[in-house]
Amino acid sequence: MKQLTPRPIHDRCFEFAVSILKYSMVLKNEKQFEIAGQLIRSGTSICANLRESKNAISKSDFIFKLSIAQKEADETIFWLELIQQIRSSDTEETLINEASQILKIIKTISLNTKRNYEL
Repeated sequence: MKQLTPRPIHDRCFEFAVSILKYSMVLKNEKQFEIAGQLIRSGTSICANLRESKNAISKSDFIFKLSIAQKEADETIFWLELIQQIRSSDTEETLINEASQILKIIKTISLNTKRNYEL
């Protein structure tokens, strides 16, 4: 049996941002411009802040960038749940699940970094 290799979080976030952009095009075609814009901002910001964390100037800066990525992931989940209430398709559920998993991973990285930083 072949063992699955986990994808790096940066790759996963980038792929998620691409999925958000593609999904936002669908929303824009349905004339949901405002919510599509909100979703684009929060959904792509996760990856942008995670990427910024790679170039942090200190551990506290790294943790700060991760905390912003966490907030953006949670906001993205909010927008997707809101859309799901009016649109309800498998796409929202898939994106919510992926955003939730990304949020958990970022939280774990942040908590582990904080623990190690305090030592």
